Amino acid sequence: MTTRPSTLQIWIAAARPKTLPAAVAPVLLGSALAWQDNAFHAPAALSCLVFALLIQIGTNFANDYYDFVQGADTAERVGPKRAVAAGWVSPAVMKRVMIAVFAVAFVAGLSLLQYGGWPLLVVGVASILCGIAYTGGPFPLGYHGLGDLFVFLFFGLVAVCTTYFVQTGAISGASLLVATGVGLLAANILVVNNYRDVETDAKAGKRTLVVRWGRRYARWQFGISHAVALSVPFVLPALGVGKRSLVYPMAFVLGFLAARQMDSLKVAKTPGELIELLGRTGRYVAIYALLVSVWLVIS
Repeated sequence: MTTRPSTLQIWIAAARPKTLPAAVAPVLLGSALAWQDNAFHAPAALSCLVFALLIQIGTNFANDYYDFVQGADTAERVGPKRAVAAGWVSPAVMKRVMIAVFAVAFVAGLSLLQYGGWPLLVVGVASILCGIAYTGGPFPLGYHGLGDLFVFLFFGLVAVCTTYFVQTGAISGASLLVATGVGLLAANILVVNNYRDVETDAKAGKRTLVVRWGRRYARWQFGISHAVALSVPFVLPALGVGKRSLVYPMAFVLGFLAARQMDSLKVAKTPGELIELLGRTGRYVAIYALLVSVWLVIS
């Protein structure tokens, strides 16, 4: 019999720390772009970071709750135990905590209105609604193959461009390009997760892209996303952002790590291998954001 974790351990696991780099990375990159434009504003950047983390955690709690309610988290599931499915947290408690986290995120997001006005209210409300709709509501995005698009949009385009906008008052071509790269890498976290769960997702009627088109497609998506993200630092100097001479050593490190991840996904045979790769994929998003951000700042 599995020993029940402590309450703190249960809630930390439910927050899914391995996914949190997807929330931190776009804020870091958007702020680095603002720094290069001599427009970095620490309070605005911090507000974006708090909001992004709360949205990610709230979405993870919603996923824990709704996957149990809709029957996707069963005894056959091969990934880490989920709090509700394991019986460690009741569905009612998880739902209340999910609502509370999104409510705090909304309040935190209100602090951004002073920097960008009412359009940011629309962005904030849309982020919360889509965080719930990812696995909940009458048309759960993740159950209809739209999870990857949701992650790309909100943890790529929306997060980077909003972070940049609240500090500079504009959205640039460079911010859109950087957002595309990190958004695709954030979606790769979901690719690995769905790659691991393809059999149980199919049984539960969760039609992820891996379920729809197979693991071979998933490997192509994973690799192309890495290739696009790696190309971003090479294109930015053409837009007058960053020094090309500094790109090559950074690209070598990132390319080496990306190649190892692609190979790991191709040869993985067991759930344990994919769980380990999931952690590495999340860390890669953080490493990518950190290296590109440092490159932007020192350029």
